[in-house]
Amino acid sequence: MTQHPDPAQPSTAAQPCTVVPGDALSPADPTPGMSRQVALQTETMWSGTVDTEAGAVSGWHHHGDHDTTLYVVSGRMRLESGPGGSVVAEAGPGDFLRVPAGAVHRESNPGDGTSRAVIVRCGSGTPTVNVDGPAPADEA
Repeated sequence: MTQHPDPAQPSTAAQPCTVVPGDALSPADPTPGMSRQVALQTETMWSGTVDTEAGAVSGWHHHGDHDTTLYVVSGRMRLESGPGGSVVAEAGPGDFLRVPAGAVHRESNPGDGTSRAVIVRCGSGTPTVNVDGPAPADEA
């Protein structure tokens, strides 16, 4: 009997799932004030972790065409973004943060211990671009 392809299954249906052990991550995408580790990277996805020491403030940066989601595992994470860096979002363990593609921001850790977040970025191109400062403030 000949088996016909199921139109509901993609051409990649037989690809196996894989695991990346936590101790197999490697340093990635340096930005002053934070330590990123990459787990997986393809043409359209980047995933890994970021650790930020207590009291640290990262440099201003954006993630190009990548939409980014962070899941805070431990500690506190504060993001400054928007015009002049005036919009502040703060999250703790169990919270998610979204960084839209191209959004200039910086991260800080207002807590007493190191913070850790898991990162997933979807997009293409360079995953991190360091810049000199926040997006320009609106002129009144």
